[in-house]
Amino acid sequence: MPSEADLARLSDDCMQLCTMVLAAQKQNVHVIYVEACPGHGLPIFVEVRYRLEPFRTPEVMERFMQNLQQSILQHTALRARIRCFGYDAAQIHALH
Repeated sequence: MPSEADLARLSDDCMQLCTMVLAAQKQNVHVIYVEACPGHGLPIFVEVRYRLEPFRTPEVMERFMQNLQQSILQHTALRARIRCFGYDAAQIHALH
């Protein structure tokens, strides 16, 4: 795992990207790190779940993923596998 300081800076970048690029409300953004023992593939896996919105076009999502990859490289020196999954609001049921 990267250092706590690097993870804190990466978390800040994630918050900025989600709120500025994806226009997410800050209280709806959650950044969670789970330590795992990789068996095959890239050492970092990122899964982003978001509500589909007309302004979250493929171009916006591409810019988000490119910026996220740059931030991960900057703070960890590692490449990540990034996957984004959009959900229609009617398919999301949440608490808190």
